[in-house]
Amino acid sequence: MRAFIRGLRRNEGPRPGASTCYRSSTYVPLSAWQVRQRRFRPTRFGRRGLDPGEVQDFLDRVADELAAAYQALGDSRQETARIKDALRRWQSEQAQQRANAGRYC
Repeated sequence: MRAFIRGLRRNEGPRPGASTCYRSSTYVPLSAWQVRQRRFRPTRFGRRGLDPGEVQDFLDRVADELAAAYQALGDSRQETARIKDALRRWQSEQAQQRANAGRYC
């Protein structure tokens, strides 16, 4: 998970061979500075405001990036819980084996 976040901070794509999602190698994730510096063109025909289509496209991309980040975070938490459970089981087995070995010596 740390590597994933570092990649987002550096504006890098996934490492080759990393098991993330299936995206092209030219894909660059959206970074915070891109959100902060993004400016939209005014609408046409002298109306005031921003082009709603352009704003919606950008918001869709932001939402997709956030959904991917939260999915990766959730996957990481599930994997962490699975590893912790396996470690607890292994430690319990080891303690039980030591206790049993101490009885027969």
